[in-house]
Amino acid sequence: MKKCLIVIAALFWALTTVRAAEVAQADTAAATRKPIFPIVLEAKGADPSKPSFRFMPTGTISADGAVYAPDGNGFTDGVALPDIRLGFKAEYGKLSAKVDLGFGYFKFSMKDVYIQYDFDESNMLRAGYFIHQFGLQSAVSSLNKSAMENPVPDSFMGAGGRNLGVQYVLDRPKFFVGASLLFGNESDIASKGITRISFGGTTRLLYRPAARAGAVAQLGISAWYQSPTQYKSVDDEGIASYEDRFTFSSNFPTRVAKVKMASAELADAGNVLKLSPELLLSYDRFAFESQYYYMNVNRHRGLPSYVAQGGYAWLRCLILGDRNYGYSSGDAILKTPGARTLEFVAGWDYLNASHADIRGGVENTFSAGFNYYLNKYLLFRLGWKYSRVHDSQVSEPRHVNIIQARVQFRF
Repeated sequence: MKKCLIVIAALFWALTTVRAAEVAQADTAAATRKPIFPIVLEAKGADPSKPSFRFMPTGTISADGAVYAPDGNGFTDGVALPDIRLGFKAEYGKLSAKVDLGFGYFKFSMKDVYIQYDFDESNMLRAGYFIHQFGLQSAVSSLNKSAMENPVPDSFMGAGGRNLGVQYVLDRPKFFVGASLLFGNESDIASKGITRISFGGTTRLLYRPAARAGAVAQLGISAWYQSPTQYKSVDDEGIASYEDRFTFSSNFPTRVAKVKMASAELADAGNVLKLSPELLLSYDRFAFESQYYYMNVNRHRGLPSYVAQGGYAWLRCLILGDRNYGYSSGDAILKTPGARTLEFVAGWDYLNASHADIRGGVENTFSAGFNYYLNKYLLFRLGWKYSRVHDSQVSEPRHVNIIQARVQFRF
C-alpha cells in the first residue's frame, strides 16, 4: 500500500511540474503560435444579418488511482479509466445542440444528447437526454465534483442520472426556476419485461439575494414526483403477473473499486416524492454548500411507505490562485476556479436508507482533498475519504479509508 501511495504522489507531482513547464513555454510563444484548443469552426452566410453556425468538438479523459485500508473483499488497490468522453456542441443563433458519448470501464454509454432554444438571456427550453435540475449536484458534471465523487445520499436519491425529458429554466438576478417533465431511463425494455415506463416531473426553486463573483447567498428547494416502472413476469405455469417497482442504490464513493454500499428494492411500489432543500454561500476565498434529502415511496397491498433521508455539507477554500469564487447564473452553481488555482475541500455526508422492512443501509462519509486547476484543460485531484456502513442488505458492517487521485484533461 505504501508503494501505491508513493507512486500516486510521484505521478501527481511529476505531471503538475511537467505541465507547468509546458504552459510557461507556451505563454512565451503566445504571440507567434495559435492555441490548439478549443477548435471552433464557424460558418457565416452571405447575409450578415443572419446568425452564423458554430461547431465545437468536446472531450474529457480521466484517469484514477486509489488505495484502500483495509483492502480486500471488493476493495483492490489499482487504477481505472472511469470516463472518456467525446462529443460536440453546435450553435446557430438561439438554437444549440450537444452530443456527448462516453466510454468507461471498457463499456460505451450515452451521456448528454439534447437540443436547446434560448428565448433570451433569462429563458431557456431544453429537450433530450440529460440530468434534470434537482439541487446543486444535478448541475455539476459527475467528473467535476469539488469533492471528487458524488455525495452518497445524492447518488442514492438525487437526480438519478440522465432521463429523457423537457426542461424549462427561468434565470433572473434574484430568482431561478427549473421545471421538467421526464421519463424513466430504463434500457432493454423488452428483455427486462417492462410494460410501463415511469414518468414524472421535477422543479428547482431558488432565491439568491446575492449572486456575483466573491459574494453568493442562495437558498432553495427541489421537488421530484415520479411514477414507478411496471414489470411483467411469467411463472412456470404460464400465469403472468405485473409488479410496480423502484430500485435505489449507491456504491462506496470511489471509482476504482465498485463496491455496493446501500440498496433498496421496493416491490408493490407507488409514486415517489423527493424533496431537497439546498444552501450555497460564498464570500471571498471561502464557500459552503449543503443539501438535505427526503424521499417517500408509498406502497400497495397494505405495505408501509418507505422513507429515506440524508444530507451533505462541503466547505471549500481557495488556497492559491483565484482570490474568490465565480458564479454561474444559468446553472445556479459556483464556477470552476481559474488557471493555477489550488483548492481545499472538506466535507461530510450521511444516508439513512433503512426503514420498516427495508434494510437499505446507514452510512457516514468524511472527506478532505485538494484540487489543482492548472489551466482550463488540465486539472489534478487528490483526496481522502473515510466511509462506514451498517444495516445494509448488500454490505456487511464495514469501514474503509480511501485515498484517490485523478488526472483529468478536458476541452
